[in-house]
Amino acid sequence: MNRSSVLLKGIIKENPVLVLLLGTCPTIAITYNVMNALGMAVSAAIVLICSNIAISLLRKLIPANVRIPCYIVIIAGFVTIVQMLCEAYFPAIYKPLELFISLIVVNCIILGRAEMYASKNSVLDSFLDAVGMAIGFAVALIAMASIREIFGSGSFLGFEIPILKDYNIPILGAVPPNGKVYGFGGFFVFAILIAIVNKIMSKKKKPKAEFGCEGCPMADSCNKTECEKEEAE
Repeated sequence: MNRSSVLLKGIIKENPVLVLLLGTCPTIAITYNVMNALGMAVSAAIVLICSNIAISLLRKLIPANVRIPCYIVIIAGFVTIVQMLCEAYFPAIYKPLELFISLIVVNCIILGRAEMYASKNSVLDSFLDAVGMAIGFAVALIAMASIREIFGSGSFLGFEIPILKDYNIPILGAVPPNGKVYGFGGFFVFAILIAIVNKIMSKKKKPKAEFGCEGCPMADSCNKTECEKEEAE
């Protein structure tokens, strides 16, 4: 795979949220406004890029039988740095995201890229993979948050949209006057976006494709050596 494909695959083809369905907890929980989505996207991107680079650099030194604990320790170190920086310099953004930034340590996107890609590839490829996945994650978060904030509270980035001020739909998941956050809206918008992406992806797939590597959304990232050995046997 060429390096441009490594970078671009995470945006649509292997979008971590809308195709691989990873990281759904923060995706649904914090996307009731765009500012939260931006804060989470940047935080996750920093951790993902830094951890991918570190794990790729150390991949030949980390024993296979303790690789997951080692990955978690590395990721936790970067998460702690991000937490401290956010709390010190961006307290207004950090406050609603505090719990979810902590949970980046066990986020399936971060840990999945470490195990699936960074531990098997060069530093440059791992960096490009992380950037692509981070962009894909950000696109999903911002798309969801934009829909929920615009139609749920009649605003965007906290600025009111006059035409929607009195015609919003609080159940979409925005924070209405009573201070509640409706989770149903998150699931509803999430389902719509998944359906749209699936429709786009279905047009690109070969007709009557058999189940296997060709039909897997992670085929480009997968190490197929083991699969090929099993087929040969």
